[in-house]
Amino acid sequence: MLRVIKKLKEKSSVQIKSTFLGAHTYPILYRENHAGYIKEILEEMLPVIAAEKLADYMDVFCEDGFFNPQESETLLKAGLAYGLKPKMHVNQLHTIGGIETGLKVNAVSMDHLETLSQKDIRLLQNSDWKGFCTLLPTAAFFLRLPFPPARLLSESGMALALASDYNPGSSPSGNMNTVFSMSCIQMKMLPEEAFNAATINGAFAMGLGNSCGSIAKGMRANLIISSRIPSLAYIPYSFGANLIDKVIIGGEFVG
Repeated sequence: MLRVIKKLKEKSSVQIKSTFLGAHTYPILYRENHAGYIKEILEEMLPVIAAEKLADYMDVFCEDGFFNPQESETLLKAGLAYGLKPKMHVNQLHTIGGIETGLKVNAVSMDHLETLSQKDIRLLQNSDWKGFCTLLPTAAFFLRLPFPPARLLSESGMALALASDYNPGSSPSGNMNTVFSMSCIQMKMLPEEAFNAATINGAFAMGLGNSCGSIAKGMRANLIISSRIPSLAYIPYSFGANLIDKVIIGGEFVG
């Protein structure tokens, strides 16, 4: 998949970033041999990914029954040694110390965060971490989990980004209109906050904030032109409606 993404990067007018998420779960062959699979990632996968320049980031699913905080730290530090910036799936189901790991490795973003303790919030508040809390409301919706506490995180001074978590297992929709609506309706974000989180903050969370994510001189002209609407708040209010009239990528109309 990473080799396909590399080809897409070469051919597409859309700016694409790739993430190596080999540490999401354990293959059947390694179900009882976690150390063996971690060794394979460290000694077999990462050298090839680095040599072929297949990824920009490395991600780990730090969760009970998957990769614990110590294993996650080992893997992410190994990725850093190969130039892969760290990201984390963290606190989706349980709080097991993943926030501490994200702070230790200075993760670019910590994603999910449906389950946060008061200790986790204090750790984030008292740190000098400059990364992003990427919230994935459609994943919470699909899995019937509590929605991430966007208001609490925002009021604690955290920078929020929004994404779809588009994948066949837990969020089989890449519809950002739905993400926008759920963020406002279920996570109590103001439309302006959600819009900011889905655009410029999302761009910075992918290392693209200096070229994408806002309408400003010198930025790429990646634009969505809506149909006529009464206000920004109408977008999340009219959930499920397609209000996109035109799409511009790199200054060219594509739809």
